[in-house]
Amino acid sequence: MSDKPRLTVLAGPTAVGKGTVSTFIRDHYPQVWLSVSATTRAPRPGEVDGVHYYFVAAEEFDRMVADGDMLEWAVVHGRNRYGTIRRTVEQAMAEGKSVLLEIDLQGARQVKDSMPEANFVFLAPPSWDEMVRRLVGRGTETPEEQQQRLETAKLELAAESEFNHTVVNDDVRRAAEELVSLMGLVPNPR
Repeated sequence: MSDKPRLTVLAGPTAVGKGTVSTFIRDHYPQVWLSVSATTRAPRPGEVDGVHYYFVAAEEFDRMVADGDMLEWAVVHGRNRYGTIRRTVEQAMAEGKSVLLEIDLQGARQVKDSMPEANFVFLAPPSWDEMVRRLVGRGTETPEEQQQRLETAKLELAAESEFNHTVVNDDVRRAAEELVSLMGLVPNPR
């Protein structure tokens, strides 16, 4: 790995498993600093504030955007806002850590505008049918929300060429090890 800490951005369509791959990396690669996004949505069962997301009120999120405190942010699926808190990423990079942002396509494009030297990795599903199965199988969205997410996913899949690398999420461990390797680290999960 180079002397300069490298920022890696992981994005891909909804239900591709970005969160699952990121969780595997958080649990097995302590040398990777995984950014925790802020969101205006309510926590899902089992999610912990400050671990999975920073859950903030809409007014607080708006203040952070207005004050330039967000590296990137977006309205996702026409409903909730998600974003990366700029100071947390800058501090981790200043400390020499390998930084991983797990964000949506809109956010990845914003980071690319401000930090084009970052490493951009697209997480792809093994197939469309598998992605639909994962989305429906997790049972966290209503049928209407599932349909909205699938329509969004079609657009997101078309953006693959905007990224430096593509990793197919056919197996979480294998995908995580490939991503860690693309970050310039030796894939050796603990």
